[in-house]
Order: sequence, then C-alpha cells, then structure tokens
Amino acid sequence: MHRFEILTKTQLEKVHATSLRILEQIGVDFGYSPALEVLKKGGARVDGQRAFFTRGLVEEQIKKPPAEFTLYARNPEHNVLIGGRNTAFAPGYGAPFVTDLDNGRRKATLKDFENFVKLTGASANQDLLSGTVVEPTDVPAEIRHARMLYTSVKYSDKCFMGSTMGARAARECLQMASILFGSRTELASNPVIFGIVGALTPLKYDARMLEALMEYAAAGQPQIIASLAIAGATGPVTLAGTLALQNAEVMAGIVLAQLVREGTPVIFGGVSTNAEMRNGTLSIGSPEMAINAAATAQMARHYRLPVRGGGAVCDAKSPGAQASYESMMNLLMSRLSGINFVLHSAGILESFNCMCYEKFIIDDEMCGMVKRIKRGYEVNPDTLAFDIVKEVGPGGHFLDKDHTFDHFRTEFYQPQLSNRDDYFSWHANGSPQNMETANKKYKDILETYEAPKLPADVDKDLLKFIENLK
Repeated sequence: MHRFEILTKTQLEKVHATSLRILEQIGVDFGYSPALEVLKKGGARVDGQRAFFTRGLVEEQIKKPPAEFTLYARNPEHNVLIGGRNTAFAPGYGAPFVTDLDNGRRKATLKDFENFVKLTGASANQDLLSGTVVEPTDVPAEIRHARMLYTSVKYSDKCFMGSTMGARAARECLQMASILFGSRTELASNPVIFGIVGALTPLKYDARMLEALMEYAAAGQPQIIASLAIAGATGPVTLAGTLALQNAEVMAGIVLAQLVREGTPVIFGGVSTNAEMRNGTLSIGSPEMAINAAATAQMARHYRLPVRGGGAVCDAKSPGAQASYESMMNLLMSRLSGINFVLHSAGILESFNCMCYEKFIIDDEMCGMVKRIKRGYEVNPDTLAFDIVKEVGPGGHFLDKDHTFDHFRTEFYQPQLSNRDDYFSWHANGSPQNMETANKKYKDILETYEAPKLPADVDKDLLKFIENLK
C-alpha cells in the first residue's frame, strides 16, 4: 500500500530548514542542569537554561537512533515491531475521567484502569498497553505509577509503558521492569518499557520530563519524544509554522537522548493540532489534526525514524455521531500516512480528557477495519480465481464453492460490533442500537476475561517493591 503524502519534497525541505534555524538561532530551554551539561559537552551552545544547536550537531545525532526496533513483551507472541511499514495500536492515554452508559462521567479509579487493561488485553486490534490509560485518582500520586504498572503486567502480557513523571518514577518503573524480565542487563539488550517525553511548547522541556528522558535513555529503553503545539495558541496560527516548531522541539529531545546514550531507540512524536479560535480550547477532532499526522509521518520518514501520531481522537463529549466521524477521520489518516505507533486508538473523548467504555469497543471495531484496509489485496492465481469463474460461468453463483469456504473468513473483515442483519431480522431482535451493543460487549469481555498467569515469585517481588515505596 502506498502511503499518503501531504507535503511535496520542496515543502518538506523548507520545514526541515526552518526547524534547524529555530534550533540554531532561537534555541530551546531545558529546565534541568544535568541535561544542559550533556548538551554542552555534546557540542550545543548553552546560555543559562537555553541550548542552541548547530545544523551539523542535529543532523549528526538524528541519524543515530534505529529506523525500527522491537518492543519485547513477556509473552513473545505480543512482541511489537515499531517502524517500517508496521502500525501498532494502543488505546487512550492520560484521561482523568471515565464515562459509560450506566454511571455517566466521573473521576477515574484504579478499577477503571484495571478494566481498560483487561479490555486491551482481550482485543485482537490493540497491540500494546498505553500506560496511563486513565489517571486513577484513588491512588496516592507518589505510588500511582507503580500501581498502574503492576496492574498492567498483572492483567496483560502485552508490551507496556512506564511513567515519565520525573527521575524517581522512571527509575522505579525500570526496576519493576527488571523484576519482571530478570535484570537491568536484560532490559539493555531488549527494549521492554517505553514512555512519552513531551515538550512544553513553545520550545521548552521541564525538569520532570528531562529527568525521565535521561533515565530511560541511560537504560537503553525507547521513548516517544513528542510535541503538541496548538496552532493559534502555543504555536503559530499557520500549520506550516506549527509543523516547523513541532519538528524543532522533537529533534532537540532526540539529540539529548542520543548524547545520553548513542543509539537509544526513539519514536518521533507529533500530535500538534489547532486551537478552536472561538473559545481558545484544544481541538483534536479537526481536519488539521489529521493533516499534521500526515505531515509528521513524512518528516519522520525523512529522518528514517519510527513515528507516533493520530489516533481515534475527537472533541465530542459523548460517543455519538461526532465522536465516530472525527475518530475515523483521524484513525484512517494515521494508517494511510504511515504512522507506526497510534496512541489514543480506542476510547478517548473530549480532547483527551475522558475515556469511554462504549467508545473503546466502537473504536476497537474501527481499528479492525483500518487494519483490513491496510492489508489490501493479495494477488496470485488462487485469489484471481480464473478457474472458479470459468466453472461458474455466466448467470451462476459462488456461494456453494469450496473456494468461497476456503477464503471468506480471511478475505472479509468479520465485525464484532457492526450489525449487518437485514432490517426485519434487526427489528425482530429488538432493534439494538450501537451504544447498547457496545455496552453489553464490554461487560461481557470483563466478565469472561482470564488474565495471563504472572509467575508467583515475580508477583510477590513486585508487590513487595511497591510496599517498600510507601
């Protein structure tokens, strides 16, 4: 499948050049002195908290991360390739609220976190866990990261994310990953945990993120180096200007990661979008969000780096029509433009602020559809089916042919939620509505979910580690 490209070669080169001018002439503030020391030693000019990067320094360091890498799960069947032509999906991230048909909108709890881990674990379309899928407000902040990570590995054996809320949280997540996989040496040779390090747009990184960046990089663990510039608010109102700003911020973070440990895997993260200028709020359900995802994918390919962007994102406050068309627009663009890691691929509402149980199920269905679109056609003598067409001839049918039975389960997407009955069958079954079906489905999944076994000694060691954090 050809990847959609929104920038011409000339436009891409102009964005790159402008980003380099920003880094060289304006610079980026780093609110953490050890980071500034590393940058200065690596060749950046440092003035106070501001670092300035020459073109040569940026272009030298941007070549050092791998073009693709594998994230290793405790179940090897769930290892995930990040990069190339692969697209990996993970559900929403960072929402402080949850909602469902039965209870409405409320603050998220650890039980909600556990439920979304189980839903992700049960999904054939979600490839990895998303870290802070919701923010459990009933757990003390100082141990929240540890409880979330434990819950992730207790109820799923897919790849997982760690905290980037400062050096301590990062170190503790790395230690828990070491308990799970055996040693820090094992982590260094096989990436098993990753986090998101986000710029404080425009052109700043705060201490907490920088501490985490340096901890994960020193341990050889991948990171998403990300920017969320808001055109018209924290970025220029023009999309090209915001893209150049985003690009500069991400490259600055990547340079630091490589200076800490050369070859540290990174994911080029761009989720910039626009402000809703009528009220100044963030808009992630806009066409501009989709446009930026496509442009970010191109920029990352230019640097031969894996890329994060897009998702089933929306500004809708409830999982209705607006949520669906905004989410599918952004999700499909993510895949068609070649995004490698799609965070927020299921469940997110109201501009990153809320996770919805029913929307998780709806979005998961859309992820399955998008994966089918990505697969495209397989063209060979068997699939071209000349002999079967010859056998059936004019006026016949293919319903009873072995060829049909051999292929239909793999050739066609089999929906788990969408209703394809005729009207009379649908009506006879009570005229089920999409939201009601999704509500029942997520409850059925949670009721029947069987968590993969976590070795008893590992479970005990993880719980002991968390207990000692108090």
